Formats: sequence, structure tokens, C-alpha cells
Amino acid sequence: MPTIGIVAGEASGDLLGSHLVAALQARRPGLEFVGIGGPKMMAAGVRSLYPMERLAVRGYFEVLRHYWGLLRIRRELTHYFLGNPPDLFIGIDAPDFNLGLEAVLRKRGIRTVHYVSPSIWAWRRGRIRQIRRAVSHMLCLFPFEKPIYDEAGIPASYVGHPAADSIPLEYDTRLAREELKLKKTGLVIGLLPGSRQSELDYMADLFVQAALQIVAEVPDVQFLVPLVSRETRDKFEHAIHRNNAQELSFRLLFGHSRMAMAASDGLIVASGTATLEAALLGRPMVIVYRMSALSWCIMKRMAYLPWVGLPNILAGETVVPELLQKQATPEALADELLRLIFDKHRVNDIQRKFAELHRQLRQDTAQKAATVILDMLP
Repeated sequence: MPTIGIVAGEASGDLLGSHLVAALQARRPGLEFVGIGGPKMMAAGVRSLYPMERLAVRGYFEVLRHYWGLLRIRRELTHYFLGNPPDLFIGIDAPDFNLGLEAVLRKRGIRTVHYVSPSIWAWRRGRIRQIRRAVSHMLCLFPFEKPIYDEAGIPASYVGHPAADSIPLEYDTRLAREELKLKKTGLVIGLLPGSRQSELDYMADLFVQAALQIVAEVPDVQFLVPLVSRETRDKFEHAIHRNNAQELSFRLLFGHSRMAMAASDGLIVASGTATLEAALLGRPMVIVYRMSALSWCIMKRMAYLPWVGLPNILAGETVVPELLQKQATPEALADELLRLIFDKHRVNDIQRKFAELHRQLRQDTAQKAATVILDMLP
């Protein structure tokens, strides 16, 4: 049976990969998958050679700190795949890691698929040359991406976004609150400070301090904080204690991020895939991000768009507020979120625009991606 090499570098890639592997297995039972994946991909049948968490680093300065470890993993993984050539390799996101690996494998005659286009439409357009060398076929999650690859002569397919398939067009907030056993009075606010440990290093204290500011304005608030690992939970708990916020009503969850978002009146969300899921759930939110000063300086110089949050990028306008780096203060986060969620007209407008976005991205993604991949297998 054919073997597929597959590498994901973070929680969102693990989710994408698990859906794809399940779709491929359903249509061609017996396929073998080996590489790097998280718990969802491993549950779907992927043999992971390294812990996925070791790849989950974001920001230039943060990557430099882990550079030699990442380089060693990629070198060992390359050696493994060259000694045990897969029939196809799939790199799921993590372009800084995967594109280099894909380039070596493709040069040796192994066909490569990259699942999730790097954000060349937002920054680092010069990366298209590296993609041309590394990628046999690009799978695009957003409709405006495919024409970019068509123009560059790189085979590509628009497959939609799997979150749009898995999230219902209408989500029952009341049911989500009942399942989480929340009290029926007061505000419910979701705090999503990121899935990477490095993100919690920069944002855990900020989110806790914002919660303190919110409670100073509106005392009756429940905070839902979905976290993806024991390590990120520990970092958030330490931030609660550092800021003497033990008296606040924090509900820390392992996973259950969609349920937490659906149950919330409003969200503070670290920029990333979670912002898109929040939009698909129709939730008003404030998008926030902090990183090292060096990483921020580099990214700001290379950016082309006025937004970092996917909901705003896809809408082509500022639908929800973004507070980045120095703008991201506890006071600003609390003020923006409370002003937003108490403006019912604005909330209705946000929900209407997010519903349009949801319908556009709902494409039965895993099946479309599986069709492309099966056509490339022997």
C-alpha cells in the first residue's frame, strides 16, 4: 500500500491533518502515514516520529532561539524520508519548516503537496519562488489564493476551509452554555491567548490583566479560557497568580475552544486560526497579538495588508478591532470589547458579514483535498 509522508507543526495543522487523513483512509483503506503530527493526527492513524510541540514556534526571534533544534529535526526527517521514500509528501502549513523539506524531497523525485498556502498575499511575496521549487501542488483554503498560483504557473486547487464545514451555519449559544454548566446570569467572555507556549509567554499576563479591567467595569463576568496543552495551561495559571486574579471566575478548559467561543458574548482572541473559527461562529471579538520587538519590527516591514486577522482580511475591511503590540494594553482590550458587545446594531452587522463568509468557505474541504491527493498517488 502507498505510504504518505505528512508533517504538521501546530494545533491548527493537527486538526487539518486529522480530517484529511480520515478522508483519505475512508476512500483508500490501508494507506500508511508517517511524519510529525499531534494527538488528532495520531488518533487518525499517523505515526509521529517527533512531538509536534517542538515545531510550534512563531516569530523570528523565537525561531532563532530554537533554530538548531528545528534544523536537527528537519535534517533527521529528511534523512528518514530519503531512506524510506514515501509515495507522496504532504506539508501542512508550517512553511518555514516544510518548504525546505519539500524542496529536497521534490528534487529527489518525490511529489509534494503543501496544504495551506503561506500568506504571500499578506507578506513575503518573494516566497513564491521557493514555493515553485518545493511544491508539486498547492491546496488553498481561501478563494483569492488560487489565481496567485495560476499566474505563477504553480498547480493549485481551492478546497475551502474545513472549519466552515465542521461548524454549523447556526450554533446554539444556549446549548453551549448548558453543556459547560455556566450560570445563567452575567456576561460570558472567551479568552483565547494562543496555542503555542511562546504565545502564552507574551500574552498570558495581558489577557489576565484585561480580565481584571473588564471586571472593574462589569463585575458579573465568567471567563472561559480554552487551552491546548498542560504546558499552556500552566503558563496561564501562573499568570493568574502573578496578577493576583484568583478571585475572578476563570474556567480553564482543555480544548473545547469552539464550545467556549459559542457560549461567549464576546471574545479576546490571539491572531491566528482561532479568529476564523470565531468568525464562523458569528462571535464579536477583539483580535490581539504581541511578540518580541525584533519579530514585530521585521514582520511590520514585510507586511502588505492593513490587517492581521483573517476575518478582516477575508472581508477586506475592519469588521472587528485589532490591537497589536504596543496598542495591546489591558485597558484598550477591555474598552474595545465591552464597547463592541454592548452595541447590538454593530453585533448584528458583524454576524451578518460573518455568515456570508461562512457560506463562501463551506466547500467540503477534506473531500476536495483528498481527491487531489488520490489523483497524485500511484
